[in-house]
Amino acid sequence: MDQELAKSLLEYNQETGVFIWKKYVNGRVEVGSTAGAIRSDGYVIIAYKRKQYYAHRLAWLIVYGSTPENQIDHINGIKDDNRISNLRVVNHAENCRNACLGSDNKTGIKGVGWHDQVDKWRVNIKNKYLGCYADFFEACCVRKSAEIKYGFHANHGRVADA
Repeated sequence: MDQELAKSLLEYNQETGVFIWKKYVNGRVEVGSTAGAIRSDGYVIIAYKRKQYYAHRLAWLIVYGSTPENQIDHINGIKDDNRISNLRVVNHAENCRNACLGSDNKTGIKGVGWHDQVDKWRVNIKNKYLGCYADFFEACCVRKSAEIKYGFHANHGRVADA
């Protein structure tokens, strides 16, 4: 889909990130209705002519005229927040440096976990071992300092929205 077609089909509100259908496109879409649906992975998908488009990529296309080859990151980590101010172009590594805390994380801090064999907190970042620490707070400080050193986004490690 190109910018001209996207703009002819959809009204995009940059402040809210919401898309509205401008044209009747099939028997299930009404002009003026909200376009798209949230998938199970949290992303908004807009379907047109049996093809699915990510809403964040359509937002970028409508505003800037093309879609980047790289990824588009939701800065605040909320996958259905498609306000243009919440989107940025990043490479895969940069996108990974703005990741939510995993659901299996037991400490609340990415890269910090208990090491049973030495009875200390083990710290890692980017597959690099940063040491073991008796004090949890110290281990967290080491990890957070490393995040700054390696250019992680300030939102990295936030708790994902339910």
